[in-house]
Amino acid sequence: MDTPTSRMTRSAAKKDSPDSGKKPPFHSKQKMDTEGSSDSPAETKKAKSKTPRKPKSAHVLKQKSPAEFFADNKNIAGFDNPGKSLYTTVRELVENSLDSAESISELPVVEITIEDIGRSKFNSMIGLADHERVDEELYDDFESAKAREKRLAKEARHQEIQAKNASVGKKVKGPMATKPTKSREASYYRVTCKDNGRGMPHDDIPNMFGRVLSGTKYGLKQTRGKFGLGAKMALIWSKMSTGLPIEISSSMKSQNYTSFCRLDIDIHRNIPHIHVHEKRENMDIWHGAEIQIVIEGNWTTYRSKILHYMRQMAVITPYAQFLFKFLSDTPEKNVTVRFARRTDIMPPIPVETKYHPSAVDLLLIKRLIAETSKQNLFQFLQHEFVNVGKSYAERLIGEMGPDFSPKMPVKSLTAQQIVRIHQLFRQAKFDDPSGNCLSPAGEYNLRLGIIKELHPDMVATYSGSAQVFEGHPFIVEAGVSVGGKDVKQGLNIFRFANRIPLLFEQGADVVTRTAIKRINWNNYKINQTQDKIGVFVSIVSTKIPFKGTGKEYIGDDISEIASAVKTAIQQCCAQLKSKIVKRIQAREQQERKRSLNKYIPNATGAIYDMLKDMSQSRASKKKRYEDKDADLLNQVSAHLVTKETLKEKLTQHVEQVDYEMALEYATQTGVKEEPREDVYIPPLEAINKFNDFCSPYFVFRLFH
Repeated sequence: MDTPTSRMTRSAAKKDSPDSGKKPPFHSKQKMDTEGSSDSPAETKKAKSKTPRKPKSAHVLKQKSPAEFFADNKNIAGFDNPGKSLYTTVRELVENSLDSAESISELPVVEITIEDIGRSKFNSMIGLADHERVDEELYDDFESAKAREKRLAKEARHQEIQAKNASVGKKVKGPMATKPTKSREASYYRVTCKDNGRGMPHDDIPNMFGRVLSGTKYGLKQTRGKFGLGAKMALIWSKMSTGLPIEISSSMKSQNYTSFCRLDIDIHRNIPHIHVHEKRENMDIWHGAEIQIVIEGNWTTYRSKILHYMRQMAVITPYAQFLFKFLSDTPEKNVTVRFARRTDIMPPIPVETKYHPSAVDLLLIKRLIAETSKQNLFQFLQHEFVNVGKSYAERLIGEMGPDFSPKMPVKSLTAQQIVRIHQLFRQAKFDDPSGNCLSPAGEYNLRLGIIKELHPDMVATYSGSAQVFEGHPFIVEAGVSVGGKDVKQGLNIFRFANRIPLLFEQGADVVTRTAIKRINWNNYKINQTQDKIGVFVSIVSTKIPFKGTGKEYIGDDISEIASAVKTAIQQCCAQLKSKIVKRIQAREQQERKRSLNKYIPNATGAIYDMLKDMSQSRASKKKRYEDKDADLLNQVSAHLVTKETLKEKLTQHVEQVDYEMALEYATQTGVKEEPREDVYIPPLEAINKFNDFCSPYFVFRLFH
């Protein structure tokens, strides 16, 4: 039977025979290829060549999930290294807690704890037994015998030189600094954040923490977040550095149970991996959230940054109460800082607003068309965009061309018609959006925060009106202080964006550049290098124009923002100048008064000696004096006028002149003496019905 196997055997035999140089019949080769392989003759020739075939996987398209993207590019979200990751985790948790409490108009109470976890404790948490080193040379911090001998010899020589210097009376230097051994051993920390906020619905907790780019804060409004990741990126970092899950406890108001969830994230599929999700009894009738996560970090290098962040957060949110703790096995390293609440006046809650026509692009217009509930173009323009009224919508449709009509279905717009709408939006003139949707900290809160944390000698604040850049409203608030506690000489710049501190990349920020290059501090009687100057600038907007991958600074290229920042700082400096001038005037007045008082004894002695000589001359009838002068000389002779009398009269005269000069200065400058009255502040815990009328200096509370 002529099978494919027998044909292949005969073909192989032909190759081995002396006549193997002859080519086999074409039909035989074709038949063999057809039955033994699906490749064409040309492909068979290529297979015999030495060039290897490319693997099929090189041509397969791959797709990353959002969680996988941020895991590969964690520096974008502020997780550059372990130290920065610890700082960013604390920041994300604190800001989430503030948003949660403010959303229900609750005065925030936030407790943040960082607990140092040693290697043995971490190993026991993950179920790994401690392992002693066997081969020391494998490790990074290994020191060979030769290197150790060299180090000890160097230390001995240094001690010998120190002893010689001490014997001859020379100054002895401190001990030689030893070079730290190289080690890459990781440090682990348990970060816990507890608040009194809204809490989270039981069924939503897994997706709120285990699904990247899903949340409740997406929309056009002022928000604290930069990427909308929140604690999700901290969970991704925990997954990458420790592999441990996150634990969430949450309870909402009027709930009789507490939701507990332990989960991690499936990075490749961007879905939560739930370990435990259950309801527990709410014994304390508590509402809020408590989040606990274990991550790799570096407290030593980022300690100052974290504490500085908490301090600045206390400045911009004086209505919040913060308790920060760092716990370690070594009691000397423990840190506890409490930032007490200073006021119960909270800013209004930011509200979501509509898009301004000049701030939209083609993709956004298409998305709004797909999501709108309006039927025709006229209703779409009027209800989906801000500052487009009925008459203006009709004018816009008339300008679009004959292909458009007010009653045409908005869902039927073609791609070309959408481009025409976008072009008109870019060219037409629209009223600027108002700042009613924004929620600045407020001049009153900013002033209280600065006074509470810095205790300055003088402080001035200013809140500008709403302005616009690229169709987005923004408000700039500023404060400038002079003197204070824990403030360095020179400019100390504090930057805030949507009421969160910005601590990195300060040099390129618009606030820094404006304060250093565009403000002439000498014009305001402020010494830029010698005085302790605090510059506080807070910018709130529906869109903060961050620069850089980490979104840590606001660029200097937007003229509207740069101009508003300069104006705000100048207004504060102008207020301070009047205070500084008054202080200089008072100091000069005190100095003049001190100088006059200094010469009163000498002047008194000289005048009295002169009057005594004159009285003696009059007694010898060598010279006559008029009645008033004669009376005075008689009093001197009778010892009714003495040195003490003259000294008292001169002191009274100095006081009178000083008072008249101060009164004249006050009259010219319009200064009035401020009333000095006791101010009574009601307790913050009291529950009353009242209305507050705020000013930069006080709050008038009307009870009803």
